[in-house]
Amino acid sequence: MVIKVFVATSSGSVAIRKKQQEVVGFLEANKIDFKELDIAGDEDNRKWMRENVPGEKKPQNGIPLPPQIFNEEQYCGDFDSFFSAKEENIIYSFLGLAPPPGSKGTEKAEESGENEAQKEDNEDAGNLAESQEKNEEEAETATEETKEVTEEGAEGDGEEEEAEQGEEEEPGEEEDDS
Repeated sequence: MVIKVFVATSSGSVAIRKKQQEVVGFLEANKIDFKELDIAGDEDNRKWMRENVPGEKKPQNGIPLPPQIFNEEQYCGDFDSFFSAKEENIIYSFLGLAPPPGSKGTEKAEESGENEAQKEDNEDAGNLAESQEKNEEEAETATEETKEVTEEGAEGDGEEEEAEQGEEEEPGEEEDDS
């Protein structure tokens, strides 16, 4: 089963290009086999895509815009549905694919409603929170140490200034006495 992603390589719309890049980039990063089919340079691809997007999924003007995603002949969805599936960590079911063999127990994930990516995200979030707390504590400690050093330095400077003033006054006093 090959995922087909219909794109327009010469799209004038920045938004469409970004959406296409996000879909293609995600599939590449996750090593999901797919074929990019250009609708701008190939009339047959454009015609096939437009005919095979279900009626209820077509926009009001009736012309679906890229990217459109299919698993062989079966329609998966457009960018918005892809994005939602990605956010909900159900991308493999969205694409009509079995999760990769490396992922632990898909049955367990379905039972618990949480897959490995979600668990890793939760762990990452926990680690991030811990590291943020640690950084904040270190920043507070550094700030306190800086205050102490500054106060000590200010006290030391004050003593030095008093000593200097005392030295300056002594020669002046001698001159007055003469």
